[in-house]
Amino acid sequence: MSTSWSLDNNLGDMSRRLGFFKNLQRLTNKIHGTDNADEIVFELSEDICGLFHCERLTIYLLGDDRQSIVAKVKTGLAAEHEIRLPICEQSIAGYVAATGKTVNIRDVHDQAELLRHSPSLRFLDAVDRRSGYRSRQMLVAPICSAANGELLGVVQLLNSRSDAPFPVVAEEGVQALAQTLAVAFAQHQKARPTLPGKYDALVSDAVISTAELDRARQLARQQDVELEELLSSQFAVKRPAIGAALAKFFGVPYEPFRAGRIRPLKLLKGLQRDSLEANRWLPVAETADGVVVMAVDPEQIKRSRAASEVFPDRPIAYRVTTQREFAQSLGQFFGAPSPIDAVAGWSSEGDADDASDVGSNAEVLSGAADTELARLVNKVIVDACQQGVSDIHIEPRPGLEKMLIRFRRGGALARYSEVPAAYRSALIARIKIMSDLDPAEHRRPQHGEMKFKKWGPLDIDLRVATLPIAGGIEDVVLRIVAAGEPIGLDDLGITAHDLERLQALIDKPHGLFFVCGPAGSGKTTTLHAIVSHLNRPETKIWTAEDPVEITHKGLRQVQVDQPAGLDFAAVLRAILRADADVIMVGEMRDRETLAVGIEASLSGHLVLAGLHTGGAAESIRRLLDIGIDRFSLADALLGILAQRLARRLCKACREAYQPTPEEFRQLLVEYADEVGQTTLWQSDPQAAAERVHADWLQHYASNGRFTLYRARSCDACAGSGYQGWVGVHELLTASEAVKQQIQQRARVAELHAGALNEGMRTLKMDGIEKVLAGIIDLKQLRAVCSR
Repeated sequence: MSTSWSLDNNLGDMSRRLGFFKNLQRLTNKIHGTDNADEIVFELSEDICGLFHCERLTIYLLGDDRQSIVAKVKTGLAAEHEIRLPICEQSIAGYVAATGKTVNIRDVHDQAELLRHSPSLRFLDAVDRRSGYRSRQMLVAPICSAANGELLGVVQLLNSRSDAPFPVVAEEGVQALAQTLAVAFAQHQKARPTLPGKYDALVSDAVISTAELDRARQLARQQDVELEELLSSQFAVKRPAIGAALAKFFGVPYEPFRAGRIRPLKLLKGLQRDSLEANRWLPVAETADGVVVMAVDPEQIKRSRAASEVFPDRPIAYRVTTQREFAQSLGQFFGAPSPIDAVAGWSSEGDADDASDVGSNAEVLSGAADTELARLVNKVIVDACQQGVSDIHIEPRPGLEKMLIRFRRGGALARYSEVPAAYRSALIARIKIMSDLDPAEHRRPQHGEMKFKKWGPLDIDLRVATLPIAGGIEDVVLRIVAAGEPIGLDDLGITAHDLERLQALIDKPHGLFFVCGPAGSGKTTTLHAIVSHLNRPETKIWTAEDPVEITHKGLRQVQVDQPAGLDFAAVLRAILRADADVIMVGEMRDRETLAVGIEASLSGHLVLAGLHTGGAAESIRRLLDIGIDRFSLADALLGILAQRLARRLCKACREAYQPTPEEFRQLLVEYADEVGQTTLWQSDPQAAAERVHADWLQHYASNGRFTLYRARSCDACAGSGYQGWVGVHELLTASEAVKQQIQQRARVAELHAGALNEGMRTLKMDGIEKVLAGIIDLKQLRAVCSR
């Protein structure tokens, strides 16, 4: 479920409010149709996040000890992990559970804001530190029984996608959602009266007492260890007894570790140890009942359909096992875990061997699939994803030097690990195999795409490029393709001034709109945000892309294939015969594609396209220099959005300071240099400067004083001072005056001045406003917006 509008702080429109609660009612019906709480968390999470326009949802349930709340979160395609919080003010969710209050927090890292709720309230950032995720806004409500007001759990919404506080309508909505969840949980309890805890059968079977089980649970929380291991080590509970309790809880037979079990080669074919270990299931035999699958949590494996997708034509006989016996069975089939799993622990053993000693290509190919190298490559990619890395650089060095692996995160490269030189040929061959490249080709560059789901536990794609370098070795760069969902226009960082003008342009039924900038400036993201804004049931949208990185429901997306003769121009011509309303072209590289795009826009289509050019005015001149007819371009053009990406200051550690008079004067001079060609500035520079200063005072000053920010360092930003990216934009609207200049083949300076008089703000002007707003610093401004 998704709404066609974005939650913000200006929801005065009653129809939008009614639309929100109408969608909430539909979601309520879905919740009441679920079988258990886990199904709500794992299957309806996306719907709930879409409705509330947030990034994450967590639902906590009251723990067995009634002194804590527990949530299940996904850690992989099917794996999950428990988060347990005490009911107290050590965390925001724990505070809500303790007080029964709904809280709406603008910034969980702002201690002053937390103090307004309670003097001892703290944000528990341990999960953020482990995952690399950055929590900001939080909206949390208690889930209480309608019958007696008893606490059942807590629902938590995290990070508004507009990076603004959750509005009042969201507070009302989350309270209604909490009431719905309370009713649903009560229905689930009546429909399926299961034991409240996995190990409660140990008490009913007189293995241990209730007091001992409660004590074991308390110690497990204090020591941060698994309850199963603590029961075995400190309370002398035998594994078969634990297995019997699990069997009663899950309602499936217990499967112990069997020392003489034969490895089922047929069942394990194509399965990776890492994936099985992460998801905690293992096929152990095939009987008359079907494929016997042992799992630590059989219900979760059933829900995820992990086993049924691997064995689609055979029945699955689920069995439960203890965590220790699962690890023993996994080691029995795949061998002990290799020390290669800890990449940083690679020793120098083997460094004395030259890389050529690894063997021939044929030997490398046959050995790479099942050895430590496969697990090493998987670990590097998984670690990169968990750390929010954009690019993985694998850099062999000549001779016997170790191969360096570096990660690019937040625009900066940092060392990840080193690998002995003896492994470099095999490791690069492994990556080529995973990317469908030729492992025997070392003299020419290659590029391809890796579908990592085929090889590892994450459903991600990577773009892979190899390049021969001096010394007969090859560099490899893997770019992690961003997740497939588009972001909204409100999330691009476009200022309100430009956003209003942009929406007016793209809502027109036909014309040509360009997004321009150098490689890596976020053009594709912006184009897809515009397409997402236009994507409605009554609109047919086609895209031509190379490659297709972001997907939408309802779009028809075509992958350009140059070797097959399917270039952008050919795809665009085909789309013109496919009854399109909106056409998006990832990149217009040549005159032919541009000419077809202009033809399409003049024949009643809205065409959105990317351009590898600099500023907005320079783009017009570049199009004319390519040979595009100036009259056709003037008739078709709606506007051009030029953009760059700047590194966003880390909110957790950015340092505030008051600029000196000289610093502020320099900022005003830089702004004046941008607008010096406008009629107002040329006629009366002093009045124009005072007008700009007054505008800044109104929007960015407090008590007549300006506050700027600079980068510092903290764990949240890995010591860089920056976290994430923000766009810096320049929007040129093709007004009648600008169209006339195009027809006259005006110079860039004339086009630039004309656009400024029509209200355009340059990249530098937009960047200066983002400096004043505390989003970026002066260093980023001058690095990104210099001409």
